Amino acid sequence: MKKDLVFSLLKGDFKFVVVFFYGLLSSYAQNITIPIETKDHALVLQTDNDKRLRNIYFGKPLKNKAEYDIIAKSFDFNDANAGIYNIAYTPSGTSNLSEPALQVKHADGNTSLELKYVSHKYQKIDVDVTLISIVLKDPVYPFEVTLFYKVWAAKNVIEQWTEIKHQEEKAVLLQKYASANMYFTNKNFYLTSFQGEYLKEMQPVETKLEQGIRVIDSKLGTRAMLLQTPNFMVSFGQPASENEGLVMLGQLAWSGNFKLDFEIDSYKNLRLIAGINPCASEYSLVPNRVFKTPSLIYALSNEGTGEASRNLHEWARKYRVLDGEGERLTLLNNWEATYFDFDEAKIKDLFKGAKSLGVDMFLLDDGWFGNKYPRNNDDAGLGDWKENKKKLPNGLGYLVKEAQKEGVKFGIWIEPEMVNPRSELYEKHLDWVIRQPERPEIYYRNQLVLDLSNPEVQDFVFGIVDNLFVKNSDLAFIKWDCNAVIYNAYSAFLSKKGIPQSNLYVDYIHGLYKVLERIRAKYPKVPMMLCSGGGGRADYGFLKYFTEFWPSDDTDPIERIFIQWNYSYFFPSITTDNHVTDWGKQPLKFRVDVASMGKLGFDIVESHLSENDKVFCKQAISNYNSFKDIVWHGDLYRLLNPHENDISSLMYVNKEKNKAVVFNYLVNNRYKITATERPIVLAGLDPDSKYTVKEINLYPDTKSMINAGNVYSGNFLMTVGINPNVTLKRTSVILEITQVK
Repeated sequence: MKKDLVFSLLKGDFKFVVVFFYGLLSSYAQNITIPIETKDHALVLQTDNDKRLRNIYFGKPLKNKAEYDIIAKSFDFNDANAGIYNIAYTPSGTSNLSEPALQVKHADGNTSLELKYVSHKYQKIDVDVTLISIVLKDPVYPFEVTLFYKVWAAKNVIEQWTEIKHQEEKAVLLQKYASANMYFTNKNFYLTSFQGEYLKEMQPVETKLEQGIRVIDSKLGTRAMLLQTPNFMVSFGQPASENEGLVMLGQLAWSGNFKLDFEIDSYKNLRLIAGINPCASEYSLVPNRVFKTPSLIYALSNEGTGEASRNLHEWARKYRVLDGEGERLTLLNNWEATYFDFDEAKIKDLFKGAKSLGVDMFLLDDGWFGNKYPRNNDDAGLGDWKENKKKLPNGLGYLVKEAQKEGVKFGIWIEPEMVNPRSELYEKHLDWVIRQPERPEIYYRNQLVLDLSNPEVQDFVFGIVDNLFVKNSDLAFIKWDCNAVIYNAYSAFLSKKGIPQSNLYVDYIHGLYKVLERIRAKYPKVPMMLCSGGGGRADYGFLKYFTEFWPSDDTDPIERIFIQWNYSYFFPSITTDNHVTDWGKQPLKFRVDVASMGKLGFDIVESHLSENDKVFCKQAISNYNSFKDIVWHGDLYRLLNPHENDISSLMYVNKEKNKAVVFNYLVNNRYKITATERPIVLAGLDPDSKYTVKEINLYPDTKSMINAGNVYSGNFLMTVGINPNVTLKRTSVILEITQVK
């Protein structure tokens, strides 16, 4: 055809040329183009001549939307070697030879799948939110997939998921079922993943992606984020930078096993496939039931990770986190003060400390329950959620009232998904426990996991929470812990129902979500903290039901600076619980200052503090109450990265830009440090406004080196900056920035 065209052009056979181009345009006219646009970014999908849906563009939006149609002309979709990677949701078993997003075994045993475009629609939810849905069907089997893209245009945030259903005669086995399948042609991709272990959560690892597949995954079942997390950054063209460059901050919002595939193909382009980990999780989908995958949530920015995270924070507070635009309670926790060794009198004494400090609430941690098997350490009692009569002879209700007399609220710790073998629950309901009946039990922290795929177990777990509130209506807070992973995955319930065991990991999380939905339907406002032996759980699947999470059991303030910094890319500060403890060698002021960059709490014995420490804590909590709204709801600017500097500096600015607070810490205790000699350039202020800078949270009998009487323009503070004078003697400095009227 190409030779005929050239020959015709040389001959001047314009009739042939017109006919040729008319045929070409007609073939493209039948192609459907689907732009998915935010304010600054566009993902464009288009059908080819065989009605396969393809990713054809990722970049800045085009002003003339009709020009998106032209992009596809750079692809020869009918070339057997081209376009094999850019399918928008890649099926397995037919023409595709790349890593699939969806792999199935049909009811008749056939493993082939093809997905052809059927229809799509745009639904305007409000002025800033649009939902795009695209229906794809197999032309041979009654099998259907709908791709969803929920777009917050002004925030440059997209939530993407898939719904799968069929009308075959029997169940179809879903062997892989991703939430998203994306394709980028930008070249030179850098991935930052966040990995770790207990006490070393959320550690960043940046690597340039080379040809092949980089996999980030979890197979732990519960406490899924212990070793890997579903959070990631992809930067395009250069390593991730705070204030420049094209970046994507993403998370799979799923609380169980996950899998993220980052593949550089033979054309040096990037394929991203994200979803539930299919390992040991082939899912049996019965006819007419819709399987909804978890969401891939991502923020896009042309101005680096700072802008992307600020947009993601604002989105999360407004649209995802429970009460994200509301308030949080400061608290005093007894865990590091008493561990399991307490009684009623000792707890009552701690109430006085809570009142003296000025916090809102006292939280009673692990160890308050179990009678036949008292919870005096971590090897007994889990599952037996009745007050220990020896420790608490008057019950929780008495403590709730005694706390109220001291002017503080009362909260409680539970771990309702777990059971100790030394418990009455284990003895009565062994069939409720996830365990292989013919193999030795394997324990993690001396406990096992209850089978939440079982509706009876769901009722039991809901009842734990419900009974607490029915008996104690003034209970103000729940700390929900999860310390074990799943070993010996086997469900007696699924076996009894004839459901494949490979459904367990998925049905467990679905069962847990059902429990949480019931709790929130009955108790919509009660604050609840996610905890999982530290930061084993922190995702936007859970944060629909929880107000906050515990980032790590490592409360050493130096380590927390790094951990909280790393979490800050993905989560607003209102969701992170930070406690002052006795960990670390830093002075109390340093520990309190670090914990103030989120939801402040204490794990100390107030009566053990020196008089100066008590005076400082009271004043620091008063200061915190004056600026906490800025930290919780303001815009975060990361000024000096502790991974790269002797000093860490973060800044929170309110929406009106008339108040800000800047946290500065020394993170390198070597004698010779250089960063203290330079001013720190601020951000987020109004350049034309005037501001004062005042140091707050001063320890008693110390003076500030900052002249609070000076007035600076916003332009000066964001161009030249200000030196907080962090030194070996002034290791923590908090600055309050106030607009001069």
